[in-house]
Amino acid sequence: MGVFVFLPLVLPLTAWPMARLAEQHLHPRAATWLLTAVAVVLAVCSTLCLALLMVVGTAQLPGNPLPDGWSDPEVRAALPYDEVAGRAAIPALIAVVTACARAAWRHHRVRLRAARALSGLAGRPVVVLPDDTPYAYALPKGLRGRDQVVVTTGLLDELDSAERRALFAHERAHLTGRHHRFLLAVRLAARANPFLRPLRTAVTYTAERWADEDAATRVGSRRLVARAVGKAALVSRGAPTTTLAGFAAPGPVPRRVAALLRPAPSARVWPPVCTAVGMAAWGAAAGTTASALSSVNAAVTLFFVLKATAAPL
Repeated sequence: MGVFVFLPLVLPLTAWPMARLAEQHLHPRAATWLLTAVAVVLAVCSTLCLALLMVVGTAQLPGNPLPDGWSDPEVRAALPYDEVAGRAAIPALIAVVTACARAAWRHHRVRLRAARALSGLAGRPVVVLPDDTPYAYALPKGLRGRDQVVVTTGLLDELDSAERRALFAHERAHLTGRHHRFLLAVRLAARANPFLRPLRTAVTYTAERWADEDAATRVGSRRLVARAVGKAALVSRGAPTTTLAGFAAPGPVPRRVAALLRPAPSARVWPPVCTAVGMAAWGAAAGTTASALSSVNAAVTLFFVLKATAAPL
């Protein structure tokens, strides 16, 4: 196992070049899927790495409840610097689990709160709130009810009829693409490994761009969607409470508007190797593969070492 067990902690750095290039040169749908998959795999591998280090670190603590065989020299030799890295992994893993649990609970709590607030309007696909504060967001369905688009009269009053159609098409695209799942996945991944925060920022942008492109296809005008996005961003101050997946946050609007004023992006799923984004994508794929192999190798090695030391017991 050796020092390779530490690789999953730093290999997320290989995905940084791809994050910016993918959001600029890939179709938003492909970029969202690719970046989310890479973030989740790298986060799982780095968390597994911390767990393996914690096993050895815990075995070295006085009075630990583990079998005596787990602190044998063979176990300590399986991981380098076990007394330092192993013990440091204990609070690190606790912090990761706590941060992920808090993020997941916050997501669940906001979803329950929003569903409770709209409980009397559960059967409506579009909910118009009598509120002068201009904002809009998409609310995915829970165990009961249906997907809903929530918008205030304050925002509708600022848009003409065509721009309203573009706004509703954008929010419905969020629901159709289940974008809240991608955003929750990268949010948890960034909690598990801070090196993955650039991927979370990129997916937040590509999810909005995905919805923009779907809305442009639905209404048949990229310029109309660009105008609706820009005008909504100018008058909107965000929802008064945190919404699911941050849908009330418009993201980098000038970049979104500029992208909508250009021709539609290619639907290519994987970029050509000879391009900068292609090389970055292959580099991230190589880093992700190396991280997964390192984690599996470390887990299998430690399993057999612990099995061999525990056999006499």
